[in-house]
Amino acid sequence: MKVVFASNYFNHHQKFLSDAFYKRLGEKYSFLETEPMEADRANGGWTAYQDVPYVVKSYEPGGLERAEKLIGEADMVIAGSAPESLLRQRIRSGKPLFRYSERPLKQGPEPGKYLPRLLKWHWRNPPGKPVYMLCASAYTAGDYAKFGLFKGRCYKWGYFPEFIEHADPERLLADKRPASILWAGRFLDWKHPEVPVLTARRLKEAGYDFTMKMAGSGELLERAAGLVRDWGLEGRVLLTGPLPQEQLRREMEKSQIYLFTSDRNEGWGAVMNEAMNSGCAAVASRAIGSVPFLLRDGENGLIYEDGDTEALFEKVRGLLDRPEKAAGLGRRAYETVAGQWNPENAAERFLVLAEAVLRGEKQPRPFDEGVCSPAE
Repeated sequence: MKVVFASNYFNHHQKFLSDAFYKRLGEKYSFLETEPMEADRANGGWTAYQDVPYVVKSYEPGGLERAEKLIGEADMVIAGSAPESLLRQRIRSGKPLFRYSERPLKQGPEPGKYLPRLLKWHWRNPPGKPVYMLCASAYTAGDYAKFGLFKGRCYKWGYFPEFIEHADPERLLADKRPASILWAGRFLDWKHPEVPVLTARRLKEAGYDFTMKMAGSGELLERAAGLVRDWGLEGRVLLTGPLPQEQLRREMEKSQIYLFTSDRNEGWGAVMNEAMNSGCAAVASRAIGSVPFLLRDGENGLIYEDGDTEALFEKVRGLLDRPEKAAGLGRRAYETVAGQWNPENAAERFLVLAEAVLRGEKQPRPFDEGVCSPAE
């Protein structure tokens, strides 16, 4: 099978999934990069993964013709943020295509934009053509359903960062720092960095002995630092600044509890995969795109409703009261990623799903749960 993955640029979000495809397909797999990377991201290390054999750049001399040829001849195309001009002929000809999208309505319904979106999205995805959706959010299918799109053709997907296999997961759990809490991300309003600080204040007032690290930078960092000072949390909450990816993963592996406090603007949130891979007991907002796919509340993590800081506090307090419960959630979180939500399994399952589409199945259901199962 010839597979092309077309998106704006190649980076760490696609690297490990692409490696898994290339391992199976060899030269029959291509990642089509359709625009140069912005300078700030390139300078931030996103170009470190560019030297791989399967990346084709459509913006380089002769690249556009090669890109059109690849898309036209491919058995299957996955299209993320790619120009419609590259995809239009394939859709018109009735060749199958998988869109790849987070939720489109992060800002809510926005009624004034409904009709333009309806017309544009139906033009891009004509009824009767074999266009499917890989949902990089638990809310993607529901958002597109409001426009009458992709009914019965949405599948659970996501981002698949590097999976680190631990030969002895029990040792991973045993080596965690007791009563350790981690939060990581950009300090932006929709990631709500004030929430973990508030949780730390509540825990201190309740008499708990704990440590919390918050890794990252951003426009709200100084505000968070001010709250730490105002509430006398200097000995409990450490603002580390941004950490290199490898160091952040080491922090996850040493942390018992991981907090994920974003709202609906968090399309997926690959740190969720990474924290689970690291055996953390995650406490996460249901509004985050990855959470309903990855977490089963009370089984491999804990879920609270977005904005309910009281529920978040109670769940964290419960884990500090019962470290064996935190260890059990972390163990099952690791097993979820090791057995299901990892790049190797995603590539394998996608190829099975693609084969069913190529056989002519209109709404194939090769899997009942997990990656590539139907997204309701």
